[in-house]
Amino acid sequence: MSAHTIDAPAFTEFGTRILTKLGVPERDAHLFADSLVVAELRGHSSHGLLRLPWYVARLGGGATQAVTKATVVTDSGPLLVLDGHHGIGQVLTAKDVDLGVERAREYGIADVAVRNSNHFGTAAYFTRRAADAGCVALLATNASAAMTPWGGREKAVGTNPWSIAAPAGSYGTVVMDIANTAVARGKIYLAKEREESIPEGWAANADGVPTTDARAAVHGLILPMAGHKGYAMSFMFDVLAGVLTGSAFGAGVAGPYEPDRRSRCGHFLMVVDIAAMQPPQEFSSRMEALVAQTKAVPTAPGVSEIFVPGEIEERNLVRLSVQGITLPTKT
Repeated sequence: MSAHTIDAPAFTEFGTRILTKLGVPERDAHLFADSLVVAELRGHSSHGLLRLPWYVARLGGGATQAVTKATVVTDSGPLLVLDGHHGIGQVLTAKDVDLGVERAREYGIADVAVRNSNHFGTAAYFTRRAADAGCVALLATNASAAMTPWGGREKAVGTNPWSIAAPAGSYGTVVMDIANTAVARGKIYLAKEREESIPEGWAANADGVPTTDARAAVHGLILPMAGHKGYAMSFMFDVLAGVLTGSAFGAGVAGPYEPDRRSRCGHFLMVVDIAAMQPPQEFSSRMEALVAQTKAVPTAPGVSEIFVPGEIEERNLVRLSVQGITLPTKT
């Protein structure tokens, strides 16, 4: 399949122009486009520019509101609940993080929940913002049904991804961002876009039969990671991001590839101000020691280096910022 390589800033400008023409305010449009381009740069094309047409379709059909207006539902100081009124998920989550950091600095810890939001892209894009501000953050969201409950044969549970990020001194930021399925659904769409097969253990077809055909998997089931454990984790993150926030949950959440249906997904963010627990310099030193210890572990045969969470993505960012982003012609 032929492909094209373009510098990242050109993609950001391109995405921003498309979104502003759909009525998205320029600042929000730039954030929105940047979240997709950064996903590409960090090596997560499954959450990159292939999703732009999906977002455009939802904006054009009114499932997502072009102008994002969040209102406060509950505010008890360290705990806030926002109603996103079906605005742009990335914009709402950026506001979520800004408020979380602000309140964590005041109270030491903060929880900010968002209801009636939309898909926000990669969770790490936002937890890194909190880490850059000297905080440790956990962000969870619920998503449209993708896997079956353990022992079932119809999808009713979302991938419900989550991320934790923390500053790590001279090592930058350590960050985890995972779905609770064997793979994020976007990676199956990416394989379909690239006309590639998928590995065994990722998905099953609509009849529940394991498959390596990405086209069949798109309409089938994504398998949970770690068997029943992945299902249980996904279920509990729906409790936090869906039920607790007052959003839709389970099969009530619509995905970003559905152009006409309101998503009604929810996000749950917890932010801890490091300075409220210990001197930031002490925390940095302790994090550096943890990373150094981990990377110093002798490698298994065939492995050249130990990586900590987020390190590979950071190297991708450096490399692709120079080389440019390569997209399939279809995208």
